Amino acid sequence: MKSEQIQETFGDIDIYLFDQLLKGTYNECETVLDAGCGTGRNLLYFLKSGAQVYGVDRDPEAITQLKIAASVFPHINPEENFSIAPVEQLPFENESFDLVISSAVLHFAMNQEHFEAMLTSMWRVLKPGGYFFCRLASEIGIESLVRFIGNGRYMLPDGSERFLVNQEMLVRLTKNLGGQLHEPIKTTNVQNSRAMTTWCVRKS
Repeated sequence: MKSEQIQETFGDIDIYLFDQLLKGTYNECETVLDAGCGTGRNLLYFLKSGAQVYGVDRDPEAITQLKIAASVFPHINPEENFSIAPVEQLPFENESFDLVISSAVLHFAMNQEHFEAMLTSMWRVLKPGGYFFCRLASEIGIESLVRFIGNGRYMLPDGSERFLVNQEMLVRLTKNLGGQLHEPIKTTNVQNSRAMTTWCVRKS
Protein backbone atom coordinates (compact mmCIF):
# COMPACT_ATOMS: atom_id res chain seq x y z
CA MET A 1 0.00 0.00 0.00
CA LYS A 2 1.36 3.40 -0.98
CA SER A 3 1.63 6.21 1.55
CA GLU A 4 -1.21 8.08 -0.20
CA GLN A 5 -3.50 5.09 0.29
CA ILE A 6 -2.56 4.79 3.96
CA GLN A 7 -3.25 8.49 4.42
CA GLU A 8 -6.62 8.16 2.69
CA THR A 9 -7.64 5.26 4.95
CA PHE A 10 -6.25 6.38 8.29
CA GLY A 11 -5.70 10.14 8.03
CA ASP A 12 -3.36 11.69 10.59
CA ILE A 13 -4.01 8.98 13.18
CA ASP A 14 -1.85 8.70 16.30
CA ILE A 15 0.83 6.12 15.44
CA TYR A 16 0.25 4.18 18.67
CA LEU A 17 -3.49 4.00 18.04
CA PHE A 18 -2.62 2.78 14.55
CA ASP A 19 -0.49 0.09 16.21
CA GLN A 20 -3.52 -1.19 18.10
CA LEU A 21 -5.57 -1.28 14.90
CA LEU A 22 -2.85 -3.31 13.19
CA LYS A 23 -2.94 -5.77 16.08
CA GLY A 24 -6.72 -6.11 15.73
CA THR A 25 -7.33 -5.01 19.31
CA TYR A 26 -10.39 -2.96 18.45
CA ASN A 27 -11.89 -5.16 15.72
CA GLU A 28 -15.06 -5.78 17.71
CA CYS A 29 -15.53 -2.19 18.89
CA GLU A 30 -18.79 -0.93 17.42
CA THR A 31 -19.21 2.22 19.51
CA VAL A 32 -16.24 4.59 19.75
CA LEU A 33 -15.81 7.84 21.67
CA ASP A 34 -12.94 10.27 21.21
CA ALA A 35 -12.96 12.42 24.35
CA GLY A 36 -11.15 15.60 23.40
CA CYS A 37 -11.38 14.79 19.70
CA GLY A 38 -10.31 18.09 18.15
CA THR A 39 -11.11 17.92 14.45
CA GLY A 40 -11.19 14.11 14.57
CA ARG A 41 -7.76 13.09 13.35
CA ASN A 42 -8.08 9.73 15.12
CA LEU A 43 -11.57 8.95 13.87
CA LEU A 44 -11.34 8.59 10.07
CA TYR A 45 -10.67 4.85 10.10
CA PHE A 46 -13.48 4.18 12.56
CA LEU A 47 -15.90 6.27 10.49
CA LYS A 48 -14.95 4.30 7.38
CA SER A 49 -15.26 0.98 9.22
CA GLY A 50 -18.96 1.60 9.91
CA ALA A 51 -18.63 2.05 13.67
CA GLN A 52 -20.87 4.44 15.55
CA VAL A 53 -18.40 7.21 16.26
CA TYR A 54 -18.83 10.01 18.80
CA GLY A 55 -16.62 12.90 19.80
CA VAL A 56 -16.58 15.76 22.26
CA ASP A 57 -14.30 18.77 22.50
CA ARG A 58 -14.33 22.20 24.12
CA ASP A 59 -13.47 23.90 20.83
CA PRO A 60 -16.63 24.82 18.86
CA GLU A 61 -14.68 25.36 15.63
CA ALA A 62 -13.09 21.90 15.85
CA ILE A 63 -16.50 20.26 16.36
CA THR A 64 -17.93 22.20 13.41
CA GLN A 65 -15.12 20.93 11.19
CA LEU A 66 -15.64 17.37 12.41
CA LYS A 67 -19.38 17.51 11.75
CA ILE A 68 -18.71 18.61 8.18
CA ALA A 69 -16.12 15.86 7.64
CA ALA A 70 -18.41 13.18 9.12
CA SER A 71 -21.46 14.26 7.13
CA VAL A 72 -20.37 12.10 4.16
CA PHE A 73 -20.92 8.93 6.19
CA PRO A 74 -24.60 7.92 5.96
CA HIS A 75 -24.56 5.88 9.18
CA ILE A 76 -23.50 8.91 11.24
CA ASN A 77 -25.69 11.73 12.52
CA PRO A 78 -23.11 14.50 13.00
CA GLU A 79 -25.44 16.75 15.00
CA GLU A 80 -26.08 13.99 17.54
CA ASN A 81 -22.68 12.32 17.55
CA PHE A 82 -20.36 15.31 17.92
CA SER A 83 -20.80 17.92 20.61
CA ILE A 84 -19.11 20.71 22.53
CA ALA A 85 -18.48 19.44 26.06
CA PRO A 86 -15.71 19.15 28.65
CA VAL A 87 -14.21 15.69 29.10
CA GLU A 88 -15.00 15.76 32.82
CA GLN A 89 -18.72 16.10 32.03
CA LEU A 90 -19.33 13.70 29.17
CA PRO A 91 -22.97 13.86 28.00
CA PHE A 92 -23.44 10.09 27.72
CA GLU A 93 -25.02 7.28 29.70
CA ASN A 94 -22.91 4.91 31.77
CA GLU A 95 -21.29 2.02 29.88
CA SER A 96 -22.06 3.34 26.39
CA PHE A 97 -18.83 2.67 24.49
CA ASP A 98 -16.64 -0.24 23.44
CA LEU A 99 -13.65 2.06 23.01
CA VAL A 100 -12.79 5.42 24.55
CA ILE A 101 -9.87 7.36 23.05
CA SER A 102 -8.01 10.02 25.02
CA SER A 103 -5.16 11.38 22.92
CA ALA A 104 -3.09 14.27 24.30
CA VAL A 105 -5.85 15.42 26.65
CA LEU A 106 -5.18 14.39 30.26
CA HIS A 107 -1.89 16.26 30.53
CA PHE A 108 -3.85 19.51 30.24
CA ALA A 109 -5.44 18.84 33.63
CA MET A 110 -5.27 21.91 35.86
CA ASN A 111 -4.58 19.82 38.96
CA GLN A 112 -4.99 16.33 40.45
CA GLU A 113 -8.72 16.82 41.00
CA HIS A 114 -9.29 17.85 37.40
CA PHE A 115 -7.22 14.92 36.14
CA GLU A 116 -9.25 12.46 38.21
CA ALA A 117 -12.55 14.05 37.11
CA MET A 118 -11.67 13.62 33.43
CA LEU A 119 -10.43 10.08 33.90
CA THR A 120 -13.46 9.03 35.97
CA SER A 121 -15.81 10.52 33.39
CA MET A 122 -14.22 8.55 30.55
CA TRP A 123 -14.14 5.36 32.56
CA ARG A 124 -17.82 5.78 33.49
CA VAL A 125 -18.99 5.69 29.87
CA LEU A 126 -16.83 2.68 28.97
CA LYS A 127 -18.57 -0.71 28.80
CA PRO A 128 -17.26 -3.65 30.84
CA GLY A 129 -14.81 -5.41 28.56
CA GLY A 130 -14.25 -2.17 26.69
CA TYR A 131 -10.92 -0.56 25.85
CA PHE A 132 -9.39 2.72 26.99
CA PHE A 133 -6.64 4.08 24.76
CA CYS A 134 -4.71 6.96 26.29
CA ARG A 135 -1.70 9.00 25.22
CA LEU A 136 -0.45 11.58 27.69
CA ALA A 137 2.67 13.38 28.81
CA SER A 138 4.71 11.80 31.58
CA GLU A 139 7.94 12.23 33.49
CA ILE A 140 9.11 8.73 32.61
CA GLY A 141 12.73 8.88 31.48
CA ILE A 142 13.05 12.64 32.01
CA GLU A 143 12.54 12.75 35.79
CA SER A 144 15.66 14.83 36.40
CA LEU A 145 14.78 17.32 33.66
CA VAL A 146 11.29 18.39 34.78
CA ARG A 147 10.48 20.82 37.57
CA PHE A 148 7.46 20.37 39.83
CA ILE A 149 5.43 23.58 40.10
CA GLY A 150 2.50 22.30 42.16
CA ASN A 151 -0.91 20.62 41.80
CA GLY A 152 0.55 17.75 39.79
CA ARG A 153 1.90 20.12 37.14
CA TYR A 154 5.47 20.38 35.93
CA MET A 155 7.63 22.64 33.80
CA LEU A 156 9.09 20.65 30.92
CA PRO A 157 12.47 21.23 29.28
CA ASP A 158 10.69 22.60 26.19
CA GLY A 159 9.21 25.37 28.34
CA SER A 160 5.64 24.05 28.43
CA GLU A 161 3.62 23.25 31.55
CA ARG A 162 1.85 19.91 31.82
CA PHE A 163 0.21 17.60 34.32
CA LEU A 164 2.57 14.63 34.35
CA VAL A 165 2.12 11.01 35.36
CA ASN A 166 4.65 8.27 36.00
CA GLN A 167 4.55 4.50 35.65
CA GLU A 168 3.75 3.81 39.31
CA MET A 169 0.80 6.19 39.11
CA LEU A 170 -0.58 4.58 35.94
CA VAL A 171 -0.27 1.08 37.40
CA ARG A 172 -2.06 2.22 40.55
CA LEU A 173 -4.82 3.95 38.58
CA THR A 174 -5.33 0.85 36.45
CA LYS A 175 -5.89 -1.24 39.56
CA ASN A 176 -8.08 1.35 41.30
CA LEU A 177 -10.30 1.73 38.25
CA GLY A 178 -10.82 -2.00 38.03
CA GLY A 179 -8.98 -2.44 34.77
CA GLN A 180 -6.14 -4.46 33.32
CA LEU A 181 -3.22 -3.40 31.16
CA HIS A 182 -3.55 -5.18 27.83
CA GLU A 183 -0.28 -3.65 26.61
CA PRO A 184 2.86 -2.75 28.54
CA ILE A 185 3.13 0.96 29.35
CA LYS A 186 5.27 2.48 26.59
CA THR A 187 6.98 5.86 26.58
CA THR A 188 8.59 7.87 23.80
CA ASN A 189 11.32 10.30 24.84
CA VAL A 190 11.41 13.23 22.41
CA GLN A 191 15.05 14.39 22.60
CA ASN A 192 14.77 14.89 26.37
CA SER A 193 12.36 17.79 25.81
CA ARG A 194 9.21 15.83 26.66
CA ALA A 195 7.98 12.26 27.11
CA MET A 196 4.72 10.83 25.79
CA THR A 197 3.32 7.65 27.29
CA THR A 198 0.81 5.19 25.84
CA TRP A 199 -1.54 3.65 28.41
CA CYS A 200 -3.80 0.88 27.12
CA VAL A 201 -6.36 -0.51 29.58
CA ARG A 202 -9.27 -2.93 29.36
CA LYS A 203 -12.20 -2.53 31.73
CA SER A 204 -12.92 -5.65 33.77
